[in-house]
Amino acid sequence: MKLRPAVLPLVLSLAAWAAAPSVRAQPAVAVMAQPQNVVSLDASASIEVTKDQLAITLTTTKEGADASAVQNSLKQALDAALSEARKSAQPGQMDVRTGNFSLYPRYSQQGRITGWQGTAELVLEGKDLPRIAQTAGRLNTVTIAHIVQSLSREARERHASAATAQAIANYKAKAQTYAKEFGFAGYVLREVNVSTSEPGGHPQPMMRMAKAAMEDASVPVETGKETVVVTVSGSVVMK
Repeated sequence: MKLRPAVLPLVLSLAAWAAAPSVRAQPAVAVMAQPQNVVSLDASASIEVTKDQLAITLTTTKEGADASAVQNSLKQALDAALSEARKSAQPGQMDVRTGNFSLYPRYSQQGRITGWQGTAELVLEGKDLPRIAQTAGRLNTVTIAHIVQSLSREARERHASAATAQAIANYKAKAQTYAKEFGFAGYVLREVNVSTSEPGGHPQPMMRMAKAAMEDASVPVETGKETVVVTVSGSVVMK
């Protein structure tokens, strides 16, 4: 059979494509050269700052045979403390809020309910430490459970910014020193990560005080310190 001239080129092209399966099975792959003269390093900077935020949690505990009576007793004690604390409240400087309010039964060895016990919390928190301490000392229907000092978000961000600048400067100086020691003129950044220490506030337990000692007395609070740490890590290419 003779093929028409117009069909012959197409037949030859299909034959050539079928005869080279190995070529079709191998896509083009770009070969990336491995980076040379790479060194990994890290540097950090820290700033010790005074904690500027205080939270005092005060509680009251009541118990009795009747659940409603215990609940009402808790409410009265909490309302009295709230009324007194609100006299000194100031947004941002000393905020007043209620905390946990719980009521639960007490059981005998036979599994019968023999009474009820409940607790209620009041929280004073803010940046005016003397105001908070003095207010806590005046509240005579609740007692102090624990105190937490911390660093406010604004102060942390401000000090973290300064620590970051110092950590970056330390990183650059260390990278330049390494490059020089290895016989290179300088370096270029390859990968860099910047991390800041997480905030932390640890409660300080307080012994329960007698009501007479609490009246018109400021709670002793010594301002603590916290360290803001910024770490810069990564790698550079020495050149």
